[in-house]
Amino acid sequence: MLLPGVVYYIIYKYVPIYGLIIAFKDYDILEGIVNSPWADPWYKHFQEFYESPYFSQLLGNTVLISLYKIIFGMIPPIALAILLNECRYKWLKSIVQTLSYMPHFLSWVIIYGILVVLLSENSGIVNRWIMEAGGESIPFLSSTDWFRSVLVGSDIWQNMGWGAIIYLAAMAGIDPTLYEAARVDGASRMRMIWHITLPGIRNVIVLLLILRLGQMLDAGFDQIYIMYNVHVYPVADILDTWVFRTGLEQWNFSLASAVGLFKSLIGLVLVLGSNKLARRWGESIW
Repeated sequence: MLLPGVVYYIIYKYVPIYGLIIAFKDYDILEGIVNSPWADPWYKHFQEFYESPYFSQLLGNTVLISLYKIIFGMIPPIALAILLNECRYKWLKSIVQTLSYMPHFLSWVIIYGILVVLLSENSGIVNRWIMEAGGESIPFLSSTDWFRSVLVGSDIWQNMGWGAIIYLAAMAGIDPTLYEAARVDGASRMRMIWHITLPGIRNVIVLLLILRLGQMLDAGFDQIYIMYNVHVYPVADILDTWVFRTGLEQWNFSLASAVGLFKSLIGLVLVLGSNKLARRWGESIW
């Protein structure tokens, strides 16, 4: 039963690692990986990326957007899972759970269309309400002051319900006798949540946090590429979107691979570091 999964990872995850050598070559698509000449010096494409005038801006945007999504995106799924777990009406719980995780299956193209209807500066519903109240329209989708908030908010809305499923599964594994003993001792619901539910899912919270830290430099290419525009490049342009424009659109595959390898190494360091830190509380994943 394990064999198909192992074969999948070998073919699609491990075999392609061989292609990383083009990060150290002047790759020519006609010559192929093997026959393309080696870069001189070997770190040529890494240096090109580092010396780019946009390096610090790209890295800063990527880290900030990822941090915002982690910091503001961790609490809502946990809170929703606790509310659903405490709900005594099964029909209401089912309806809310279904509605909350449905956005996860929508593509960012559809979500962007919804945001345009809601937040467009000229015809958006929200701006109409603001103008009817006597205010001025706000360029949510083209303002450097608002764009990151729209990114993070839409990401939370899409993934909150889906993330809550994991925490609900963890809560289902908590020994129910702990709640019964707490009730006998006169504990309120808030006390039971604080002293039983949250400690019971702590290992899952730490696990998901470690995994998200490993993807720190993946700020969400699909979302940003669809939603951003030239007006918000200073706050929205990330490593992946820059690589797509300057690397893949210009067929500079060596540069794209070099940046991908750079991101992978940083992600590895973050995973190892966060796991080592979590081990102090006995919650490491290995």
